[in-house]
Amino acid sequence: MAKERRKVRVGRVVSDKMDQTVVVAVQWQHRHPIYGKSIRRITKFYTHDKDNKCRVGDVVRIEEIRPISRTKRWRVLEIVDRRDVVDVKPAELDEGILSEENDPEEE
Repeated sequence: MAKERRKVRVGRVVSDKMDQTVVVAVQWQHRHPIYGKSIRRITKFYTHDKDNKCRVGDVVRIEEIRPISRTKRWRVLEIVDRRDVVDVKPAELDEGILSEENDPEEE
């Protein structure tokens, strides 16, 4: 595949739990052929991240390459924007609310 014909996409990292692999979600739009309404679609790409630099929430530019494994056919070109995703579990949110409701000092 010639370098000038490789596809390039920009998307957000949604998973970085694998070694040297991140899952990048790319959002795109197209118009419905009959109704004309604009439809949003999300496609997930398994992407090769050689140095494990990408984290969840980062916006990255990816490039199409030769198949590396059964599912990986893209690689990370660059990290466009670093974003931190708050890692709060729903159980932790409930604990804070329950402790405020049961606090007898306020009454």
